[in-house]
Amino acid sequence: MASITSKLYSDDVSLLVVLLDTNPFLWSGENTTTNSLSFPKFLTHVFSFLNSILLLNQLNQVVVIATGLNSCDYIYDSSSSPTTVESLENGRMPALCSKLLQNLEEFLARDQELNKDESPPGIASSLLSGSLSLALCYIQKVFRSGPLHPQPRILCLQGSSDGPEQYVAIMNAIFSAQRSMVPIDACVIGAQHSAFLQQASYITGGVYLKPPQLDGLFQYLSTVFSTDLQSRSFLQLPKPVGVDFRASCFCHKKTIDMGYICSVCLSIFCLSLVRLTLVLLQLQTGRGRLQNPSSILD
Repeated sequence: MASITSKLYSDDVSLLVVLLDTNPFLWSGENTTTNSLSFPKFLTHVFSFLNSILLLNQLNQVVVIATGLNSCDYIYDSSSSPTTVESLENGRMPALCSKLLQNLEEFLARDQELNKDESPPGIASSLLSGSLSLALCYIQKVFRSGPLHPQPRILCLQGSSDGPEQYVAIMNAIFSAQRSMVPIDACVIGAQHSAFLQQASYITGGVYLKPPQLDGLFQYLSTVFSTDLQSRSFLQLPKPVGVDFRASCFCHKKTIDMGYICSVCLSIFCLSLVRLTLVLLQLQTGRGRLQNPSSILD
């Protein structure tokens, strides 16, 4: 297999993988983080943005992945959907919207079925680690399709808060994207910044943006995230003021400012090294197994 640096890309042709946050606790009426933007209006902005990407170049590809509370899945792939010039009517693509909406409705029903027995307090985090993994798997399939392929990038439309329990999986996905030279862009529509997406954009060379006015979301998407990778070197794209590099401990899955790193496995813990050494010594001597780190370290 060819190395990463020797891959050939189609000039000005993009593969955009969009991760759509469909967390029901984010878009419910009781949520106060997106008061100015309802879910139908959000979809209107996203559909217009996807249409503009496909209209910029007839060879552009768009893949949409729905990020739910308990699952994630592909809900649209322009390469498998016939989108020709004949399907354009007055600048609209009814086939894209109808198929995407149908698949999205089916996905929401399946995701809600998985969550019918649980009601997490507040706004639970979406399964961002799973959707990032799906996006990278699709991109790797495109890489192996031939020497000439579009330039891939990932766009995360995220509104849910970060889930510290997903820290390890998300960081693995970020480093995988960095190795494959796939930038991860982030457009945060929630009330708070996302430390995970800040790190993802910083490490992979993507763009991080939190729009101050959600009513103009399409304008932000079209002016910042519609440009291909070749054109970005000529533009002054927004840069984050700061990046939150705090990690989550492996024992309690909580975000910490200061912790302790195991010199053997590089795991991050919030407990003292003395107690951690005793736990590792007990495991090395065969007296116990690390089935549940939180139960042992509590």
